[in-house]
Amino acid sequence: MAHFGIDLGGSKIELIALGEDGSERWRKRVPTPQGSYAGTLEAMAALVAEAEQVLGERGSVGIGTPGAISPASGLMKNSNSVCLNGRPLKQDIEALLDRPVRIANDANCFALSEATDGAAAGAAVVFGVILGTGCGGGVVVRGQVLTGPNAIAGEWGHNPLPWPRAGELPGPACYCGKHGCLETWLSGPGLSREVQRVDGLDLAPAELARQAAAGDAVCEAALARYEDRLARGLAQVINVLDPEVIVLGGGLSNLARLYANVPRRWGAYVFSDAVHTRLLPARYGDSSGVRGAAWLWND
Repeated sequence: MAHFGIDLGGSKIELIALGEDGSERWRKRVPTPQGSYAGTLEAMAALVAEAEQVLGERGSVGIGTPGAISPASGLMKNSNSVCLNGRPLKQDIEALLDRPVRIANDANCFALSEATDGAAAGAAVVFGVILGTGCGGGVVVRGQVLTGPNAIAGEWGHNPLPWPRAGELPGPACYCGKHGCLETWLSGPGLSREVQRVDGLDLAPAELARQAAAGDAVCEAALARYEDRLARGLAQVINVLDPEVIVLGGGLSNLARLYANVPRRWGAYVFSDAVHTRLLPARYGDSSGVRGAAWLWND
């Protein structure tokens, strides 16, 4: 039986069909109906129907979503696709597809993908980090997503930057209502805002890295500050979770220098005489989340 994974994003909905061996059998992406809950349900159902028609077989369905299902109410919460919030997404899509559906946060799906057959395959404890427009995280333990009683396991982006330095307090305002969340420092927009504020530079992260590699001292210092903050944030995770592998995804994961520089820095903050945790780029890149949604049925 095929495993269908759906990545329910704010701008696009993507379905992938995986074989039991992880081979990709079919894939399609459609625009997300903006602001329409009913339209979103119908778009997902249409993708599943088309996949089954093309493949000639019925599949299991897993969905990666922004936000999560509240254990208290069974309704969606914390989604930046606000039309999902307060809605019984799981019940509604199960009724539409006439089968059980598994749903997980998109960062959890990313972590599951990389732990199953990606960069962290074979590792017992994996922390997956998305450094993109936000700063998400997910935890996988022995092949299973750790959700937690509040459905917030891995939400490291809304913890404060640890071991703050002079000038880092109270920190930038976060949409969650607090100041200084890791997301405000480590997301792509957070890095750009900080470089603009401190250095007066309006540069995308890739250009910042290019100019640093070419010898620009200001760009190099800006990235060094970022790497130290990322090292502090991940050291806090290592101190609590002690993962074998931390996998990076999202746009900033493409900065190759992070994989050498951040582990060199995090030893100063980890409560251990040596740090054996590995920091790795995602094997499947932007496709990891949708693959992880399919692997929600890999048991």
